[in-house]
Amino acid sequence: MKTALIIGATGLVGSELTKKLLNDNRYDKVKVFVRRTTGISNPKFEEHIVDFDNIETWKNELTGDELYSALGTTIKKAGSKKAQYKIDFHYQFAAAKSASENGVNKYLLISSIGANSNSKNFYLNMKGNLDDAVQQFPFQQIMLFRPSILVGERNEKRIGESLGIKIAGLITNIIPAIKKYRPIKASKLAEAMITSANLNFADKFRIFESEEIFNL
Repeated sequence: MKTALIIGATGLVGSELTKKLLNDNRYDKVKVFVRRTTGISNPKFEEHIVDFDNIETWKNELTGDELYSALGTTIKKAGSKKAQYKIDFHYQFAAAKSASENGVNKYLLISSIGANSNSKNFYLNMKGNLDDAVQQFPFQQIMLFRPSILVGERNEKRIGESLGIKIAGLITNIIPAIKKYRPIKASKLAEAMITSANLNFADKFRIFESEEIFNL
């Protein structure tokens, strides 16, 4: 029996991860680290209300078998690029560092299709920087997932994004060359991450591009 850790458990993919892990018999504990309570009641569930700006006060709780890193926001919601970078990069980097120091075996990070530390695009550069940075940590396995547009029920409405998802779904079904950009359900990504965590790969570091995620 294993213990799973989740940061970003109230988000689109994080909430799916939480539900699936709680229903998975391979896990006897699911520990989440959140700013506000999830309201979940389950004997396997352990909730930690934390201050992400002060990881020193809770880093010792990052103990278990697998860390699922699903934090993420938008510039609009964060208020600035600097604020988004703090959430998407610094918070996740700090949690990964502490978990690796505490002996957590596997690290699973949600990145993005096109992530590249050399990119001139702010978002893709940020994601690429984190992808590169976490490879230094001594986890037994590090798995990065680079999905295209994520589909699912969000707490907030994103009208422009919803329209983009519909258009992307239509276009990628018509043009095979851009099939890798087809939207993916948050539940499918969560399922793929858990499946990967329970497979034994020979290599320490793996990147799952968008199309590979569909096949897991």
